[in-house]
Amino acid sequence: MIRWVAVIFIGLTVFYALIPWIIEKLGVGRLPADVRFQLFGRIFVLPFGSTVLWSALAFLIAEIVKRTCLFC
Repeated sequence: MIRWVAVIFIGLTVFYALIPWIIEKLGVGRLPADVRFQLFGRIFVLPFGSTVLWSALAFLIAEIVKRTCLFC
């Protein structure tokens, strides 16, 4: 149990360190409905459009997996 907690912790730490690079490469924050603003010298991104797009994509993948029953 402790090993799994340690693996998840390390994995999340690496993932969160790579988030700015991943977001930039995937184009999150560049759709028309995404809000970008600068405050106190930092750029903040509110990816409303990207969130809707990625949610729809995840929903479609889940539906395909459910209908084809790949893991039954």
